[in-house]
Amino acid sequence: MKRITTLLLLISTLGSANHTIAKVPEASGICYSQKSKTLFVANDEGTIFELDTNGKILRKKKMGKYDLEGVACDDKNNNLIFAIEVDESILVVSMKKLKIKKEIEIKRKYKDKLVLKKDKEHGIEAITFVENDIYISNQSYKKYPNEDASIVFKVGRLDKKKTKIKTIIAHNFVDIAGLSYFDGFLYMLSDKKNLLIKYDIKKDKAIKKIRLDKFAGEGVTFDGNGNIYFADDEGRVLKYKMSEFGL
Repeated sequence: MKRITTLLLLISTLGSANHTIAKVPEASGICYSQKSKTLFVANDEGTIFELDTNGKILRKKKMGKYDLEGVACDDKNNNLIFAIEVDESILVVSMKKLKIKKEIEIKRKYKDKLVLKKDKEHGIEAITFVENDIYISNQSYKKYPNEDASIVFKVGRLDKKKTKIKTIIAHNFVDIAGLSYFDGFLYMLSDKKNLLIKYDIKKDKAIKKIRLDKFAGEGVTFDGNGNIYFADDEGRVLKYKMSEFGL
């Protein structure tokens, strides 16, 4: 089991009116673009929302019948990268035009073990960039190397119709519904346990665990200006100062 070197218990007010900056139905993922200085929010019904950092909705577009379960901002290539649950695929969308470029299927096995099951209970839930690599979380509740893996994994390149799992992080936390890479660390949001976990990928261990009030956490991101944002499946986008979480 991974050793947690720092434990921080935080009594927060997640979901309060003071921190709710926007209403987005069934918000399932969020990322911040350093290029546009805006937030992009995915929802379960296949719609993309672009917001300013005060919560004003700038754009909204329905992409189709997709269960969008996470979004990553690819500023380098001017794209949005979405995780699609059940299909276990990645959707690449133009950030400027909000137009679909391609969909890439993720191969379901890693070292001959079934990692991604084709059902709602065990689907992929979050996506982020770790430097130039794409990392995705699998939400199921059992731990790798069991057949149902509760893991974060790195996928290969997106230049073909299918990509495969390249690396596994067996972090021993359950229900990771949000991912964000910021300032050299991977942040994982556990919906079931109401935790924000700061994870050191190089050392392969959690270095801080922040306990949150109960809420339907589905996404987390940072703007680089001292703010942290959460996407809430109950229909909210929340904004806090990082200092409120001891970060």
